[in-house]
Amino acid sequence: MRTYFGRRARTAAAATGLAAVLLAATPGIATAAGENLPPLQPGIDTLTVDSTKACSDEPVYVPRAPELRAVVEDTTEDNEEWETNGAGAEFEAWWTDADGAQQRRTHTSGIVNSPITQLWRTPADLPADTVISWHVRAVDDEAATSAWSDETPGITCRFIIDTVGPEPATVASEQYPDDESGWHDGVGVYGSFTFDSPSQDVVEYVYTVLGSTPKRVRPEEPGGPATIRWMPESGGPYYMQVRAVDRAGRSSSETTYWMRVAEGRAPVAHWKLADPAGADHAAAEAGPAARAGSGVRFGAPAPSRTDLTSTVSLDGRGNSYLTPDAPATDTTKTFALSAWVRPSATGTAMTVAGQDAADGTSAFTLGLRPASDSSATWAFRYGATTLTGGSASVGGWAHLTGLYDTEDKTLRLYVNGKEVDSETGVAPVAAPGAFQIGRARGDSGARWNGEIGDVRVWDRVVPREEIERLGSRPAELAAAWDIERTDDGVIPGRDGDKPLTLHGGAGFYTPDIEGCLEDPDCVDFPADALDGNDHLALDGTDDYAATSGPVVDTADSFSAGLRVRFADTTPDRPMTVLSQGDADSDAFKVRYDPAESQWQLIVTDGSGPGAAETVVAGPGAPTSFSDEVVVVYDDSEGHITLYVDGEAVAGTEFNASWNAPGPLQIGRGHTADSGWGEYFHGGADTVRVFSGALTASQVKSFAYLY
Repeated sequence: MRTYFGRRARTAAAATGLAAVLLAATPGIATAAGENLPPLQPGIDTLTVDSTKACSDEPVYVPRAPELRAVVEDTTEDNEEWETNGAGAEFEAWWTDADGAQQRRTHTSGIVNSPITQLWRTPADLPADTVISWHVRAVDDEAATSAWSDETPGITCRFIIDTVGPEPATVASEQYPDDESGWHDGVGVYGSFTFDSPSQDVVEYVYTVLGSTPKRVRPEEPGGPATIRWMPESGGPYYMQVRAVDRAGRSSSETTYWMRVAEGRAPVAHWKLADPAGADHAAAEAGPAARAGSGVRFGAPAPSRTDLTSTVSLDGRGNSYLTPDAPATDTTKTFALSAWVRPSATGTAMTVAGQDAADGTSAFTLGLRPASDSSATWAFRYGATTLTGGSASVGGWAHLTGLYDTEDKTLRLYVNGKEVDSETGVAPVAAPGAFQIGRARGDSGARWNGEIGDVRVWDRVVPREEIERLGSRPAELAAAWDIERTDDGVIPGRDGDKPLTLHGGAGFYTPDIEGCLEDPDCVDFPADALDGNDHLALDGTDDYAATSGPVVDTADSFSAGLRVRFADTTPDRPMTVLSQGDADSDAFKVRYDPAESQWQLIVTDGSGPGAAETVVAGPGAPTSFSDEVVVVYDDSEGHITLYVDGEAVAGTEFNASWNAPGPLQIGRGHTADSGWGEYFHGGADTVRVFSGALTASQVKSFAYLY
């Protein structure tokens, strides 16, 4: 087709030359100068049934009279630059009826710019269960047509309309039967579920569990069964809904399969390691008792904010280990192990637990290994595969979990309930030897130096949520001061302990709203207190408030913060709002530096005038209302973060090395010459200190957590 924009005569020479080329290139087509050339034959690969099923001489099945599509295109060989192309499609469909007569339907589309996908919604009277053939050819606006799509080298497309849906699917599972006889198997254990249908044309099953995103599985042959594997991650009633889908895309009604999933099996081996001091073995909650070497010291401290009461301390020497002298689990099958650990050193590789292989090595080890930048990371090695992740710090507690899942041959490492590394395609490794705590055989057998507690081994998958619970150390409120006016210069803590004492003439601010209401000359109402009726008022010269002793262990995870209001939103010097340290330095200090327009968090690596400082800072400016400033240190992650008004403004990797013995200070901090200074000028209220690291979402509601 030739469509003209300002039609004009073509030169005879150009037309004659083009015709000669086309005559030579197209056998069997004779053209004269200026003749219109036919459009291109539609390609078989562009023909579809209902937009998704490709053209095939083997009939495709459809649930109703389908929509046929084809890409058609006119040739450009007979065009000038100013001409465009257009093409339509001529469809034909035919079949043989019950009387042996051939029936035919046709459709010709309109002509539009090409190349273009043309379609035909076939008529509703096409017969069901009958092979219907179809083809298509392109046509231009001068009635020239291409070859039919099924002419050489094409094929004739075919479809069959199937109006009968499949029978509902059946579901069967040995591990998780649909019955009322009780609770079956449990969390972390895979079950097989077999789907089947009486209909012989089923090619797919669609299933969901508890209304989850639908998944699909195909049988090996139409009408055959299909089996899927599924693992529950929590106990309780479950339902699985399954639909059978036939080759026409018709779906059966939904089959609902009910099951009751038991809680996960207890560990096959479990040592709390909370035995009394002087014990020569560790009693087992499950599995055999663990013999203790002479270098094992029971009664060591346990991680705070857990159910543990004590742990064992190992010194990294040859007699400092525990073992049941037997394997804890079959390592060629799915297994998991976990432990609470606290290293006393991080400069060398150390093993928390492992199990002996037959070749004088260990099949797996869970532990610590130094990194290249003088830091250390947690590690889980299984056979030739090693996973690493998380930050290991001296004196910092961490919960480690290693998991091997034979279902997909995946190895995973979790630190404090979070997955830090994984790898798939890991081949199983046998370990027929003894389970070891604090040591491992072979080159990776560096002994543990530090504390270990609550060692568990499972013969199942431990799901993510269960691991999170095991490794959880939720923050606990250590002290809170809802500051209100007192007459003795002492502000009691919420629980009546850890009082804040006022120094240097510090006082209280109470808005005189009633007085302003009674004063006819009052124009500007006083600002509200930061919280409640009053707040602490500091003059910026020598005022501050402090506890009598430390409130939080700065070597462990902690969170501390308060609300402040600056007396001047454009201060002329740095001012500290919160700190804790000793007589010479601050373990942490939060201040605002107007010269840099920054909120700054300053931490030190030890006490004394020469302690190295780390400064993390984020842009900001005091507001005329209030600013909520919170610092969060997570020793298990080796990270400290400064939040202002619920948003993280600065943070850095940091491993605290000392527990500041001094009191919590509100409104002052140490200066470069080791003297006290940077006194805050403004108001303070709603002081909160937590043992443990608050989450980012908890920081947003910091003042209202407890």
